[in-house]
Amino acid sequence: MDEEITIINTKTRNEKIKSFFIENKKLLISTIIAFILILLSFYSYQIYKDHQKKLLSDKYNKAIIEFKDSNKSKVILSMKEIINDRDSTYSPLALYFLIDQNLIKNNKETNDLFDILINKTSLDEEIKNLIIYKKALYNAELSNENELLKILNPLINSKSVWKSHALYLVAEYFYSKNEKKKSKEFFKKILDTKNANQNLVKEAQKRLVRDLSD
Repeated sequence: MDEEITIINTKTRNEKIKSFFIENKKLLISTIIAFILILLSFYSYQIYKDHQKKLLSDKYNKAIIEFKDSNKSKVILSMKEIINDRDSTYSPLALYFLIDQNLIKNNKETNDLFDILINKTSLDEEIKNLIIYKKALYNAELSNENELLKILNPLINSKSVWKSHALYLVAEYFYSKNEKKKSKEFFKKILDTKNANQNLVKEAQKRLVRDLSD
């Protein structure tokens, strides 16, 4: 008897499953097709991204070769194009190259390129913080107090690994201006920063004991 009931229940369940598939045939087919299209779109996008990355790599390396051949105007144009492509790898490298080789003389133009990386490029948070720090370094000699702090405030008010570097830069800036009270304040902040760079902690301690002791 129990065996017969089990057989009946199994048949009933199978009929229900069969009915479900028949009644929802169009929906199931549409779902499968949509899933396949999503997979194809994803892999197509990945192939496209890899291709674009390869093109940027080739363009960057070609520009380096052209620089060695003294074709500076073409190098500047290529590097600017790479920066404007907003690639997480080659856009920062292109800007660093322009700065390291002193190829752009206009400070505003350079800062505009920095801002493309900082504000418009998808970057890892700490990579972006490093670029902010590099922008501050670039501007340190030319900026006034407010301008320098405006650049560095996102780091100073964060828990970034670059926070202590930002504090040290501001402390040295004020020290160079003979504003020792402000300089001392920022050196002390380095000592209170949890993830501070230990080399900077030691340098800050030296400054405080040797040059800024009361």
